[in-house]
Amino acid sequence: MKLVIRLIFLVSFTSFSQVGGISVYNFLNVPTSARQAALGGKVITLLDDINQPLWNPSTINAELDNKLAVNYLNFLTDVSYASVSYAHMINRNFGTIHGGITYSNFGEFIEADEEGNETGTFKAYDMSVSLGYAYQIPFSNFSIGANAKLVNSVIQDYSSFGVVADFGILYENENQPYVFSLAARNVGYQITTFDGTQEKVPIEILFGASYRVENVPVRWYLTVDNLQKWNVSEPNPSNSVTDINGTVIPEDISFLDNTMRHMVIGAEFFPEGGFNIRFGYNFRRAKELQLAGIRTFAGFSAGFGLKMNRIKLNYAFTKYHPAENISTFSLQINLDRRY
Repeated sequence: MKLVIRLIFLVSFTSFSQVGGISVYNFLNVPTSARQAALGGKVITLLDDINQPLWNPSTINAELDNKLAVNYLNFLTDVSYASVSYAHMINRNFGTIHGGITYSNFGEFIEADEEGNETGTFKAYDMSVSLGYAYQIPFSNFSIGANAKLVNSVIQDYSSFGVVADFGILYENENQPYVFSLAARNVGYQITTFDGTQEKVPIEILFGASYRVENVPVRWYLTVDNLQKWNVSEPNPSNSVTDINGTVIPEDISFLDNTMRHMVIGAEFFPEGGFNIRFGYNFRRAKELQLAGIRTFAGFSAGFGLKMNRIKLNYAFTKYHPAENISTFSLQINLDRRY
């Protein structure tokens, strides 16, 4: 039974990792914010989004004070994600703190013994609790921030506990149309293991930039992810070929192809208005989920945002497979009655 549970664990978590290799707590890299998901899933330069500090703590600022967000992601099969974010400004001198909870539910599994006899059912889930703070460096346009996250993962009677942290630095000049940021996510350690085998946490280093086009209501986003690992390519079996001798030759990934797999781009139209339209493209997701002879539109994402007084609704549509679409819903509420 122990072997069956571990096999389920490995398959479940590696299926969510776009980078080759096995690590634990990969649910931390799944975007639960509809706005971020619509822009490609990796944006780290959103300054007016209460969900953004879960990915980049240097974006915590006074404008997020007393804002609340509730997010729900209907992922593949019966897997679902939910997250909550909230920020509160302690005072003008200290600044603002940000808290968040992320929860993933993998549904119900059939439990069986070594002979295949069903003995019942069990559940699997992940959860993290985050607390973050950012500090604006005096007389500069730079902010630095950090998150501390407690992580728990449970599969039947097996569980794992870990501690990770996010670090970020942000450059923003109100007189300039661009924003730059560098973030290191999920730096930490698995304290307790499932079965005595120590596993790596999904560390990721990202560089992000955004640019607001002058006289045109659009803002562009670019993210370069996984800077800690140059080769992020995994051959797609759909792109393999078979020679005359019946030998299967795997896909040959070029230097340029691997470089593009680090890129995620997005565009947000009417970013300052009450209604926003968003598009994104994740190059690595598109390549790794490509099917031979079928146009899957994998890697493409889109969405919109609608603001009504103190409430904002965001929705994202993400394409992974011709038979499966993913929808993300976000509800943001400004709890400050002064607005």
